[in-house]
Amino acid sequence: MYSVELRGVTKRYPGGGAEPVVALDDVDFAVEPGEFVAVVGPSGSGKSTLLNVLGLLDDPTAGQRLLDGTDVTDLSVAERTAARKRSIGFVFQDFHLLPTLTAVENVALPTAFDPGDASDRAADLLTRFGLGDRLDHEPSELSGGQKQRVAIARSLINEPAVLLADEPTGNLDTETGESILAEFERVKEEGVAVVAVTHDPLVKEYADRVVELTDGVLVGGVPAGDETPPETARGAEATAAGDR
Repeated sequence: MYSVELRGVTKRYPGGGAEPVVALDDVDFAVEPGEFVAVVGPSGSGKSTLLNVLGLLDDPTAGQRLLDGTDVTDLSVAERTAARKRSIGFVFQDFHLLPTLTAVENVALPTAFDPGDASDRAADLLTRFGLGDRLDHEPSELSGGQKQRVAIARSLINEPAVLLADEPTGNLDTETGESILAEFERVKEEGVAVVAVTHDPLVKEYADRVVELTDGVLVGGVPAGDETPPETARGAEATAAGDR
């Protein structure tokens, strides 16, 4: 079972002319638990849309979206919000830390746990990422790499099955970027599925699989050997049975 999966997903937006803009075109995409997938492609290829659809921030125009094998395509807004908070963590290029909160307060902010437990868990996560002596520091007192570690710790506060990262090394130097990617490797070893949208060649070196998105069309979106989505596979079996 995949941690996150798209089956035949298309996403269209209204365009300036008569024709809509197709951001995703019949995309099949699946990530296994403990797999790190890098999504590459030119600007405007649909990478951000892919991340938003995966993260339940945007709905597909057509197709199915699954989390841990459960169809979450047609959830209500409240159900989608709950599923996102429970199962998905986000890491952004610009960190998105609140400037007036300390590191531990930023990490605990999106918690689904009891507030007291959340603070303890946030402190544990920050310590694990080498920031045990920075718990009470505000973002302005942290380096870029430290801010990104805080952001990763925040993304893990609810023990998600999926971690989605948007250009996670985009604002970092090479050495710091490598240290952040090493953290992603540690995360995936715990069974978390990691998807990173990136222009950084360094990310591809750490990924288990690299998929390319061009004009909304995804190449290599399903793990090797699983190129046929389950429903299509069943259809093929039925056809084969009918031919006997």
